[in-house]
Amino acid sequence: MTALSPARTRLALLALALGGFGIGATEFVAMGLLPDIARDLLPSLYAEDPDAALARAGLIISAYAAGVVVGAPAIAAFAARFPRKRLLTVLAVVFTVGTVASALAPTFELVVAARFVAALPHGAYFGVAALVAAELMGPGKRGRAVALVLTGLTVSNVVGVPTITYLGQQAGWRVAYLAVAAIFAATTVAILAVVPWQAGDPAATVRRELGALARPAVWLALLTGALGFGGFFAVYSYVSPLATGVTGTAESFVPWALVTLGLGMTAGNHVGGRLADSSPMRAVFLLFGGFAASLLVLILAAATVPGLLAGLFLVGASSAALSPAVQTRLMDVAGESQTLAAALNHSALNIGNSLGALLGGVVIAAGWGYLAPAWLGLVLCVPGVLFALAGWAVTRRSAPSAPAEPTREHVRVGAAE
Repeated sequence: MTALSPARTRLALLALALGGFGIGATEFVAMGLLPDIARDLLPSLYAEDPDAALARAGLIISAYAAGVVVGAPAIAAFAARFPRKRLLTVLAVVFTVGTVASALAPTFELVVAARFVAALPHGAYFGVAALVAAELMGPGKRGRAVALVLTGLTVSNVVGVPTITYLGQQAGWRVAYLAVAAIFAATTVAILAVVPWQAGDPAATVRRELGALARPAVWLALLTGALGFGGFFAVYSYVSPLATGVTGTAESFVPWALVTLGLGMTAGNHVGGRLADSSPMRAVFLLFGGFAASLLVLILAAATVPGLLAGLFLVGASSAALSPAVQTRLMDVAGESQTLAAALNHSALNIGNSLGALLGGVVIAAGWGYLAPAWLGLVLCVPGVLFALAGWAVTRRSAPSAPAEPTREHVRVGAAE
């Protein structure tokens, strides 16, 4: 194993996080530019019925989420034996090409298709990058490695998404996507320049990787994550009407609410990584409790601006902390299918994205008010904890035959052969 200098290690980790920054931008920037996209790609429908045009334009967001759900397990299973650096480079190139295609596609249907393609590397990138980061950081730091790679995504919600959204509002949504593509191009160069060679798992096969899906504990962990993230996205998707309709702020205040939520995500992500290194299962239970408490704070205090900001910060922090805990738990229960396990967390996250946005819209449409999504998140905590308990019980029963937490990563650092 080739030892890297601390400076080289930091640069390599920064390159991996840069990819996460681009992913955060490409995933969430459409939410702020949806009216611009609808006006440009669906002009007749927008002129006739703006709400219907916005609803149809939302397929762009759904297509991206679907691409993540499909791409994460498929790419991870087929590419587990490939050298990590080479695989990350290819994934960054696909991100770049898919995002450029999203910006240049002439019709709505082609933009939707391009968003699906651009999303395919999402889960696999985070999964492989987490394995690479874990090897770079050393034993006992898997949770912190996962959190570090996810830092790019959380920081993107604070800086990247608001900035690129503003750029898109001023120069057009296509320019915004070209800016995101430039981030992915820079990520490709950075990976080639500073990420060390890491071999894949030569014993990996598609059958072995997909074998993780035969383990009940894996499915229970995925359901735990999907419900936890679903509660978060129920709130995240409707922050704007919450701020304007409940707190009584102007629309110009909404970006500050989103920045506050993003700051909470960034802080919580690192806390979750450290908790996951201690005990992933204990972290899951603790963080579900924290998430439920933060939702109660938001519900009770959202009538005032300080209360709204405090609630959003806590919701962002507790939900983001849950992600590295769930991902580390998946890696624990997946046996040798480490690449697939590390990627599946992001399938769960995007299922939660779709579930939370859908159910949040349903409770608002039912006339229950703009705090209803927060109540929904609280309700979703119950089955989330129950699935976590079931997963814990399954692994307790199968402890003699189930592998414990890996003592080594399934990646090796060495000279290119």
